[in-house]
Amino acid sequence: MLTPTDDVAGPLADGRHVALLRNATLGGGEVADVVLEGGAIREIREPSLDPVGAGELDLTGYLLLTAGAEPHAHLDKALSWNEIRPPMGDLGTAIASWREYSAHLTVESIAARAERAATALLANGTTAIRTHVDLLAGPDPLRGVHALVAVRERLREMMDIQLVALCPYDIGDDVLEDALDLGVDLVGGSPHHTPDPSGDLRRLLAVAQRRDVGVDMHTDEQLNPGSLTLEEMAGVVRDWPRHRRVTAGHCVSLGTLDAEVLARVVAAVQGARIGIVTLPITNLYLQGWDHPVSTPRGLTAIRALLDAGVPLGAGADNVRDPFNPLGRSDALETAMLLVTAGHLTTAEAYRAVSTGAREVMGLPDASVRPGGVADLLAIRATDLEDAIATASPERYVLKGGRLVAAARLERSVYRG
Repeated sequence: MLTPTDDVAGPLADGRHVALLRNATLGGGEVADVVLEGGAIREIREPSLDPVGAGELDLTGYLLLTAGAEPHAHLDKALSWNEIRPPMGDLGTAIASWREYSAHLTVESIAARAERAATALLANGTTAIRTHVDLLAGPDPLRGVHALVAVRERLREMMDIQLVALCPYDIGDDVLEDALDLGVDLVGGSPHHTPDPSGDLRRLLAVAQRRDVGVDMHTDEQLNPGSLTLEEMAGVVRDWPRHRRVTAGHCVSLGTLDAEVLARVVAAVQGARIGIVTLPITNLYLQGWDHPVSTPRGLTAIRALLDAGVPLGAGADNVRDPFNPLGRSDALETAMLLVTAGHLTTAEAYRAVSTGAREVMGLPDASVRPGGVADLLAIRATDLEDAIATASPERYVLKGGRLVAAARLERSVYRG
């Protein structure tokens, strides 16, 4: 029997397979038993009155959710703030700080921070990560790639990790091709920050087309409504085959457009089947430094995208590095910001950091329903609002039906 209270030091996550989740609270408030088999949910049924048995996990008082998915991370940069001590500031300041520091990085140092960042996400309930990895300046531009390929292999049994080569405009196609040969999954870049946005976008898309891999671009990460590489990308990839997935992250300028232009661009995105990733914590931090009055939030046009049926995921992006000094590596933090800054409902917000993110990443559905993949988060909470508001540390995390993370909290309050 696995229960939340059977170990004073805390429950043990040892990768064991769980056959039955007992007394779980579901999204509608009902309590049920959830049968797991073959890495998926086989059945949801009325709770049993029998004692909790071997291979079963008692979730009395826990809300059962789809596990989080992080569709846009930078594991190679994560947790470097204290090492760099960069000045606070906008995106340009962060880029300059990182470029200077990254010249001294080693494969070992990148891998150590990346693994810490990935396991922090896992502990909080995220079982899938798509991370960008910089192709670095200098004699060994693939240091980050070597590091993250190794981390992905070490964590393979605990979580899914997808790698995107973040290729600067001054790094040649040969290096990008080498990164793909080493096991990177997708082509990425940041064309809007280059001297020739259209040219850089098209050369990266050409590599992806030649290699028949998907793309995930940093897109229009600025408040200038004239920056619309997203619309150009939609035109180029519109007729790509469905297996060659296309994702655009940030899309900040989309949130600055007037209604007519916004409708046109969103229609192009929808027609090209592009998935959009919004990144509230980092964009709230990096955008608007030169707008001391009526400072914009810097988020993309979330509501317009959702209303148009565009696949939408949300992520934390940077965690404690020059691009964002804070962050808890918790999908619930992102969901909270989507409610407070993006005006989504709690259900819409949590979908964006779980099933919506998985859709953008091309992963199988993990909804809490029969047939759903058993990538699950159980958190001590009464309902979704309670879970997002309190972000209780008491959690169980299952990957394919295996218990891969668990935490409990002991708390006392003196009442006089």
